[in-house]
Amino acid sequence: MSGIIEDVIRSILFDLGNVLVPFDIHRAYQTLSVHSGFSQDEVATRIRDSGLYPQYESGLCETEDFRHRFSELLGLTFSHDEFREMWNSIFLPETATSEELILDLKQRYRLVLLSNTNELHYGWLREKYPILNHFDAYTLSYEVKAMKPDDRIYSAAVANAQCEPGECFFTDDIERYVEGARAFGIDAEQFTGEINLREHLRSRKMID
Repeated sequence: MSGIIEDVIRSILFDLGNVLVPFDIHRAYQTLSVHSGFSQDEVATRIRDSGLYPQYESGLCETEDFRHRFSELLGLTFSHDEFREMWNSIFLPETATSEELILDLKQRYRLVLLSNTNELHYGWLREKYPILNHFDAYTLSYEVKAMKPDDRIYSAAVANAQCEPGECFFTDDIERYVEGARAFGIDAEQFTGEINLREHLRSRKMID
């Protein structure tokens, strides 16, 4: 959807991973492979087949329980600090969207974070990436206890946006999450980089 008339959009919803902060999951797989003796593919398979990750991101598993169960899965022993460091090693230093753009948008729109994330990742990111401090509200899967593309998390995000679904613009790097937002009535586009995002915003007359 494009060509939205000026001033209809009141709030912008941003995904977090690979939209604001880029990540590479293989950085963690590599570390886990070295310590466990399993190949990176085996590490990835064990994590996926366990179902632990979506449980944690849905808030159905507390952090310490997740750490213990995750460690057992790979036959490893982590202290809380060691696990936190490994778990967050996936994040890259530079943001995927510039702070300049976020600050510009903040002058005219309510900014809401809408992310499938977990307590360990989110706490780390808030400490390390000041760009997140510019948001007005945060809609997090582990707090809502629902993950995109579940309608419940879009509903929570719209409530945080303090406007109607059609008055929100959302960007996410995963197409099915964009489609889920559109089905909920939110104007949404897939994020493939800041240049692309600026084009979508410009087509809606949201930036010059």
